[in-house]
Amino acid sequence: MADWAWVTYTVLEVLIAVACCLGNVLVVCAVAVGIHDCFREPTFCFLVSLAVADFLVGAAAVPLAVLLDGWVNLTSHQCLFLSCVILVLTEASVLSLLAIAIDRYLRLHMPFRYKAIVTQRRTLLAMSICWILSFLLGFTPLLGWHNLSAAGHYSTNTSSTLPSSSQCTFLSVISLPFMVYFNFLGCIMAPLLVMTLLYIIIFWSLHKRLKNSCPQAQALLLREKKLACSLALVLTLFAFCWIPLHLMNCLLFLWGPQAVTQGTLYTGILLSHANSAVNPVVYACRIPKIQKAYCQIWKHLALKLNCFTRNESIQQAITSD
Repeated sequence: MADWAWVTYTVLEVLIAVACCLGNVLVVCAVAVGIHDCFREPTFCFLVSLAVADFLVGAAAVPLAVLLDGWVNLTSHQCLFLSCVILVLTEASVLSLLAIAIDRYLRLHMPFRYKAIVTQRRTLLAMSICWILSFLLGFTPLLGWHNLSAAGHYSTNTSSTLPSSSQCTFLSVISLPFMVYFNFLGCIMAPLLVMTLLYIIIFWSLHKRLKNSCPQAQALLLREKKLACSLALVLTLFAFCWIPLHLMNCLLFLWGPQAVTQGTLYTGILLSHANSAVNPVVYACRIPKIQKAYCQIWKHLALKLNCFTRNESIQQAITSD
């Protein structure tokens, strides 16, 4: 790949990383500070979990993706461990989205028992389980499903786009059969299909209830529908951003390195990482509570900045006298 193309890829990754970190820190602050009793609302707890995963994509996954492109000298086991960290963060996003879908389903279909079932303690337990499962699934290659030889060296019989089998890249240590069968079909597509089914049930149920409800109940159901639409949009964007990269892995697995060019692979990686930067924008545009919390935070920052500049001007005036 030409040097200018790699520089372009790296610059875009840096921009995405900055956007991921700043945007998702703002989301966590908005939910924790701007929304009253936010931790009593399970949906916003799971949104925080998703925002933390997206923040870590910018803080860890993106830098690792750039470094694990044959540009650092690592032992094979170090390379494998760091590659698994990327898988952990992807899985944390998927499971957080699944938890949100299940929460909305329970809220709609068990409205009277919902608060008794989905308590604050159970919500925190569910979040913990999501992250524990993410680590277990993400670090599965460490148990043996990888491209390292028995001696711990990079295996040469892998269908990757490596220029050299001794370099540390993601596909030099992560097995393509693992990425296709376990990660894509088992850990990505299966939860996505479950979430799609849950949202279909949710929207179908809301559609029927809106037809047969009084005006007061309709207002509540319309708010529920708007939130469900926003969360379904987050899910759709996740699928749109991540599935192309996994389809490229399928092509590499079936037809070898010639099936996908390096530039195309980099485009897929950029698209997958961009998903973590887009989510805070979706929250701001589509979820009124977070939108209001954003405004409160910006007003508070603007007030602080005005006070700071005013104090600076007063001090300058005193010193000049």
